[in-house]
Amino acid sequence: MTADLSAELVAVVTAVDDDRPLVLTSGERPRLPAGALRSEHRSMQAGLSAWVEQQTGHRLGYVEQLYTFADGDPGARRAVSVSYLGLTRAVSGPLWRDWYAFFPWEDHRGLEQPGTSGALLVERTVAPLLTEWVESAPRGERSARRRRADICFGLGGRAWAPELALQRYELLWEAGLIPEAGASLVPGDPMESDHRRILATALSRLRATIQYRPVVFELVPETFTLGRLQRTVEALAGRRLHKQNFRRLVTGQELVEETGQISADTGGRPARLYRFRRAVLDERQVAGTKLPTPR
Repeated sequence: MTADLSAELVAVVTAVDDDRPLVLTSGERPRLPAGALRSEHRSMQAGLSAWVEQQTGHRLGYVEQLYTFADGDPGARRAVSVSYLGLTRAVSGPLWRDWYAFFPWEDHRGLEQPGTSGALLVERTVAPLLTEWVESAPRGERSARRRRADICFGLGGRAWAPELALQRYELLWEAGLIPEAGASLVPGDPMESDHRRILATALSRLRATIQYRPVVFELVPETFTLGRLQRTVEALAGRRLHKQNFRRLVTGQELVEETGQISADTGGRPARLYRFRRAVLDERQVAGTKLPTPR
């Protein structure tokens, strides 16, 4: 007998406002918006877009499926959860939360108050705790644990890889350092159910995607300064980028064009306004805002 299926959509709706990457939440203990897929939706992606717009008033631009999982016993009614990442420019209301409230170790831009940057959190809190976790393992497993910790968190002389956000979250869970694993040794707001893991998945996916697809333009106004564009990419990546390298990369790929207008809202000299050249998607099969490697 075929099991009945019920599908639930879980939405990671992301925006960038005032140089902060934001996610739409609901509930007193934050959770991601979720709702049932209705039969009138032609697809899950269409269902997500319609559901988000109906519930929040926010129209999504770029939408990408993250992953699907199912619960339930064979022969019984099974619940299928499908998570999606959606990008929007519209931000309003108190339910928008900063990504880095949930993952404070991920923000390496150095914008926080002294002593609270992500890099310092890793150095002063996460690294010592992971060292204890490594040393608590049976002798034959320590080298594998050490290598994994070093790769995920940029320790032991390794470089920090922004796109490993999910692997870092899963490592902290496995090491028993976060509330989902029964401890609160590493700062970061928990979420209901497994929604912080879903959010970490979205963070990893978006950080990887902005390196080869121009999805960042779904998060900035129709016209923007190059400074605004760079700060948006930095907010998503959680790290600073070299100004000249970034501008050379964006203009060299002909991703943007000047509008002939200037903006006086820069706090300094007026800056030229640009817009995304959507024709670039037709001209090239692959186009993106690949991040320059910071030194």
